[in-house]
Amino acid sequence: MAAAAPGAAELELLERLLGLPAGNKYGVQGERKVPVLQTNNGPGLTGLMTIAAHLVRQAKKEQLLGNTAEEKAVVQQWLEYRVTRVNGGSSKEDTRIILKDLNMHLEDKVYLAGNIFTLADILMYYGLHHIMVDLTVQEKEKYLNVSRWFNHIQHYPGVRQHLSNVVFIKNRLYTNAH
Repeated sequence: MAAAAPGAAELELLERLLGLPAGNKYGVQGERKVPVLQTNNGPGLTGLMTIAAHLVRQAKKEQLLGNTAEEKAVVQQWLEYRVTRVNGGSSKEDTRIILKDLNMHLEDKVYLAGNIFTLADILMYYGLHHIMVDLTVQEKEKYLNVSRWFNHIQHYPGVRQHLSNVVFIKNRLYTNAH
């Protein structure tokens, strides 16, 4: 599992979360290690968002892509953000901007697409896990909305799987919630 590229490993987690049988063959292509799914019939699928949406449809859990046209657009927007910004960002400054963006967005929302749990939450959680693990208590407090959201998603049934539990100190973290 550790040898798989980040995108491929995430897609395997997603498969399990969706209850799909394992056995899909994932590869990567190019310098940016874009995930590729080899299908039995026809051409392979390329790209994290494309393959993830395909798996969701295969599992007949389309609600994870959003119910209304607006929700679908917001899910798509956050999936694109995940691929372009989170995967592309590697510096401390990139990370700070990503956390700031998310913190502002989540100020009045339970999930990225508002009040429904979607594929955007799942993939953003997987994409941010390595960042959240390394944050100090002070940094987690600085991005309170991200911390609240992340903690909520990691406890969503089936999401975390083998990933380490990120600890948030609740007594200090949530005392000044309004």
